[in-house]
Amino acid sequence: MAKPWKTLDSIKTDEGLLELRQRDERDFLIVIGGLVLMNSLANRSEVVLGQLGCRHLENHPGPRVLVGGLGMGFTLRAVLDSLPETARVVVAELNPVVVSWCRGPLAALTGGAASDPRVSIEIGDVADLVSRSARQGPAEHFDAIVFDLYKGPHFHTDPVKDPLYGSRAIAAVRAALRPGGVFAVWGESYDEGFVRRLLKAGFKVDNARPGRGGLRHVVFVAERLDDAPPQRRQRKRQPPS
Repeated sequence: MAKPWKTLDSIKTDEGLLELRQRDERDFLIVIGGLVLMNSLANRSEVVLGQLGCRHLENHPGPRVLVGGLGMGFTLRAVLDSLPETARVVVAELNPVVVSWCRGPLAALTGGAASDPRVSIEIGDVADLVSRSARQGPAEHFDAIVFDLYKGPHFHTDPVKDPLYGSRAIAAVRAALRPGGVFAVWGESYDEGFVRRLLKAGFKVDNARPGRGGLRHVVFVAERLDDAPPQRRQRKRQPPS
């Protein structure tokens, strides 16, 4: 018989009660309004997201990376493992309690990723941070932008006005990326409209389905193209072994 879940902490949010639950040493849930957002034992797509978003930076002398959404820290751990010690990683997280969880009861799951000296955490909306970076000079731009947000792109997304996945938001991401930079996005399912918007904005787009059986989440990997026409085709990328 499975052990019952124990609520370690909770906080009220505009979207419902945000809770951290545990039942075994490494078995955690983050829940909002009764909906499971993250499960510590099911993180394959989050890990692949971080790997694919940053593997082009392994030998970069000093990469700068933005991660939107901290969650349990699995994507951040994969990002850090793909980067040199000279990297700087900015994490945008809406709720400070999630940061305290990742530096507290969840820290052992990721080797203390949220406390890594390469990491700085900003409490706020990642869309605002992207827009601010896009308006600033090259020193504030990023070599990779990685979105690990629980609401990924989907067919209900407003194609123009959505603050994360609409065409205006994609243009801001492109402006906030350095030449050759990568925009990697976690999605619950494949969204053709999102891919079309990325292509139209001047990205080369790949995608991976890293799950094994059942519902397989999607990782979109969009590389910023410079001095080249937008691509009209995409290809699937195999997740790292």
